[in-house]
Amino acid sequence: METFLEEAVKVPFGAKSLDAALCVPAAMSDAHTAVILTHGAGGDMNFSQLVSLAHQLASHGFLCLRFTCKGLNLAHRLKAYTAVWDYLKSLQRFTVKRVFFGGRSMGCRAAAALARRLSEESEAAVEGVICLSFPLHPPGQTHAHRQRSEDLRVLPAHTRVLFVSGTEDDMCDRVHFDTTVKEMKAQVEILWLRGGSHGLKVKGRSEVSVMEEVNLKVISWIRNQAAQAP
Repeated sequence: METFLEEAVKVPFGAKSLDAALCVPAAMSDAHTAVILTHGAGGDMNFSQLVSLAHQLASHGFLCLRFTCKGLNLAHRLKAYTAVWDYLKSLQRFTVKRVFFGGRSMGCRAAAALARRLSEESEAAVEGVICLSFPLHPPGQTHAHRQRSEDLRVLPAHTRVLFVSGTEDDMCDRVHFDTTVKEMKAQVEILWLRGGSHGLKVKGRSEVSVMEEVNLKVISWIRNQAAQAP
């Protein structure tokens, strides 16, 4: 028996549209918590890690909307993320009370940027941000960490942030990352994958094994945030 249902959707984006996939729990007529996910600089919404996480989220009672937005321009990605957020709000068949923004690599930069902007408009807009392999800097260019972490550092104290990163990620210098976290006002939790690369590949472990650990952490973290919410 299927534990989730998935449907392909088109999200209006100016004169065009974004390809997206909506995953919903199969045994529930409604979902109160939603997660938006998107990919990094390469690939699309069908990147295996995003698919795995989306399916597990829906299987555990959460609505998950993941989308594709090609391009390396962060401002463009932010506009696309905003369009998907607007689309989610328009789905009248769900009574969404809590929303988490997330993504992988460049995708979580866009998620953090939108969370920052919305938090300046409304405290209750977004519950938290899920950062899979946050790209703190390009490989070997650690000087870029201040600019790339700006949105994270100004997120308000009521926002929760979950980082999932590999200890061998060449785009996340540990010293600069620790400094960034110390400067953040948001409530931070971190899952370090021992030996993990920027692609969350771990030598000696299958991708399925790694994603089981990641998915379990994300789901338990979301549940904890929902339990703490007023």
